[in-house]
Amino acid sequence: MNKTFYPAVSLLFSFFFLVGNSFAQIKAETDPEKVFLNPPESAKPGVLWMWMGANLSKAGITKDLEALKKEGFNRTTMFSLADVTTPWAGEIGKSPTPEIVSWTEPWWALVRHAAQESKRLGMDFGMFNGPSYESSGGPWITPELSMQEICWNEVKATGGKHISINIGKPKVNPRGKSPFPMYNPETGLVEKPEIAARNTYYKDIALLALPASGAIPKEKVIDLTAKMQDNGQLEWDAPAGEWTIYRFGHTTSGTLMQPAQWKATGLECDKMSEEAVTFHIDHVVGEIKKHIGDYIGSSFTHVHFDSYEAGEPNWTPKMRTEFSSRRGYDLLPYLATFAKRSVGSKQDSLRFREDFSATIKDLYRDVYFATIAKKLKEANLTFLAEPYGGPWRQDDVMPYVGKVMTEFWTHKGKYSPYELDPTVAALRKSGQNIIEAEAFTGDPTDSKWDETPAWLKSMGDASFCAGVNRMILHRFVQQPWDDQYKPGATMGQWGTHFDRTQTWWEPGKAMVEYWKRCQALLQWGGINNTEGDFATSDKAGNVNIKHIHRTLADVDIYFVANVNRAKGNAKCSFKVSGKQPELWDAVTGSRKDLQEFEQANGMITIPLEFDDSQSWFVVFRKPLAEKKGEVNFPVAKQLSILDGSWSVKFDAAWGGPKNPVKFESLQDWTKNEDKGIKYYSGTALYTKLFVMPKQAENNNDLLLDLGTVKHIASVKINNVDLGVVWTAPWSVKIPAKLLKAKNNKLEIEVTNVWANRLIGDEQEPADMEWLPGHMNSGSFLKEFPDWFLNKTARPSKGRYAFTTWNYFTKDSALISSGLIGPVRLMTTK
Repeated sequence: MNKTFYPAVSLLFSFFFLVGNSFAQIKAETDPEKVFLNPPESAKPGVLWMWMGANLSKAGITKDLEALKKEGFNRTTMFSLADVTTPWAGEIGKSPTPEIVSWTEPWWALVRHAAQESKRLGMDFGMFNGPSYESSGGPWITPELSMQEICWNEVKATGGKHISINIGKPKVNPRGKSPFPMYNPETGLVEKPEIAARNTYYKDIALLALPASGAIPKEKVIDLTAKMQDNGQLEWDAPAGEWTIYRFGHTTSGTLMQPAQWKATGLECDKMSEEAVTFHIDHVVGEIKKHIGDYIGSSFTHVHFDSYEAGEPNWTPKMRTEFSSRRGYDLLPYLATFAKRSVGSKQDSLRFREDFSATIKDLYRDVYFATIAKKLKEANLTFLAEPYGGPWRQDDVMPYVGKVMTEFWTHKGKYSPYELDPTVAALRKSGQNIIEAEAFTGDPTDSKWDETPAWLKSMGDASFCAGVNRMILHRFVQQPWDDQYKPGATMGQWGTHFDRTQTWWEPGKAMVEYWKRCQALLQWGGINNTEGDFATSDKAGNVNIKHIHRTLADVDIYFVANVNRAKGNAKCSFKVSGKQPELWDAVTGSRKDLQEFEQANGMITIPLEFDDSQSWFVVFRKPLAEKKGEVNFPVAKQLSILDGSWSVKFDAAWGGPKNPVKFESLQDWTKNEDKGIKYYSGTALYTKLFVMPKQAENNNDLLLDLGTVKHIASVKINNVDLGVVWTAPWSVKIPAKLLKAKNNKLEIEVTNVWANRLIGDEQEPADMEWLPGHMNSGSFLKEFPDWFLNKTARPSKGRYAFTTWNYFTKDSALISSGLIGPVRLMTTK
């Protein structure tokens, strides 16, 4: 079977495999209400689990997994990185566990523990294919198997006589062609390290002679390869004229996978060499089988390849043969174009460049992706990848990947997709239903321990409208230390802080429940891209409405989201007729029939209201019901304001007052003169007794409106848990008959973000040393302090937080915090 036919067969097989799997997912449940109320496992989000250098522990791994399970996650994909990312690979001195080096035996013992615990908890565990997040390689890759670079040496010669000359090997910059620098402990510098093999490893390709100037007809290129001895000595009867002699060869590009621990850093494998890719993936799979083979297929399920940042190589040992078989001519005369010579016409040189690029793309498909897919399938492991950013055609390689992920960032607080739309389009073309995304990847201008669930909501909703239906959060860092060391380990400057040490981790479960309900419905049925299936009109307020449409049989579901952080309303028209519209709220799980709507011209038009970042599912599954004259969104009327004093209890362990504090009125914590409140981060309990207003008697439509909340609240009335309020509208429904005539006890736990405590600590004497990051985005821990290592009292008594990355100074702006209110009893009756 020839090489051009084999990929076509593989692609066709993969297409039917994916379509078959997608069909099974679609047919799993026909009733959308069932999946909405009880989301399946596929609707649970996952995390990218960052193991930071030597700083890992078994106890921490267990706590991480148990916290994730409790929160509603069911998958971890582990990356083993450097101690810190600055953003480059960095090192923190005096680690308490320096023996832990990625892909060595102490590290594998921890991986086995993670696999055991994942099985115990019924969770899906996998990992990146080496000690980094870029791209595919490790210390086991030799220069011969690494990514290759064309190099050349040139000498001038005058012809018309016998030439005896030694043409030395090409000299290259000893610094490798890594895309980013890294900390080099051998020099103490952040740099692109020198790669010794760039001076020692070299293979000849050809020796060519060309007329010394001008564009050269292809037939004038003389191949002298057979006339050169191994030591570079050339004996040649040169024709008359001026000549340039080129010795072309290849060496390692010196591209290093990163950001890894220095002792775990190695070369990227040659992605166009079947021998190199096979060696790499055999090594990866072999180590997995050796250490956790008994967990493959149960708890350990996948091997990941992240979005590509390894650069574009320009050679592989079999390039000449592969080029000739795929393009139908020999590339040898055109090697001179790499030395900026023109061979043949301009069109000829351009054609060669295009053909050479096409051959690289072919080899990435037929060697890199095909080999990985084959090897992982044989090992009963899923090939998980973000297959973009590299020198390939995305449609070509997508069918080889068992599970495809795309990604979106939170740049400047806005949904910022990276290669998401073409990836979603390619997945839909291949018939894949579940579309995963690396979600909420943050840079330090947006994510510095100040992120909140409310801030995240509109960006997540925008990704849902773009086609994502399973989020894999970036990032969750392995927390190896005792709970007193919070917020703890970081990924350096990168990522939204989804960690079990996050202040709002526990109440944040309400946000995860929202995602699960959304993802359950957005995986249900199939995508409906009918043109003109949705429209908006008569917008009021600064709303930005996006939508996505799913269908199964005669049921239509629309997800409609306001992705702006502002409230408003609009008339929304749906390409449906003769069916009763229902409004489902994934934040609360509530469902109701809508009464206000119009039918005309095959469309149902509904006036919908949207709060800040609010979203709805509009469901059409039942015959039209008789209208009862009710409005879709009854106006809430105030019954009373719960003004006056509040008792507020802070946590003294994090610097708060030891005893409850009386607030005469609701106020921003940062305006308080007490430093324990001003710089407080964590949860505070607000308590108040109130009298039920007369109008609330026998009222089944009561709400408690919290007003302004910074940043998430859990509410109880008379010891009945009313749930978590994490996004607009900032209110909860009060169950019928819960209120008494008087002495109703209201308890509101309010949690803010870590930023204020970290800024407060900066007001105190330093007891840790920091080094500056490399993007003016903060500082990283230079070394673990002695008081931490010896578990003794902290020298700086006014400091409470411990972390490996510091975004703040003592002059950093505080973030508004606490229950600002006003808190009001409302009715929609």
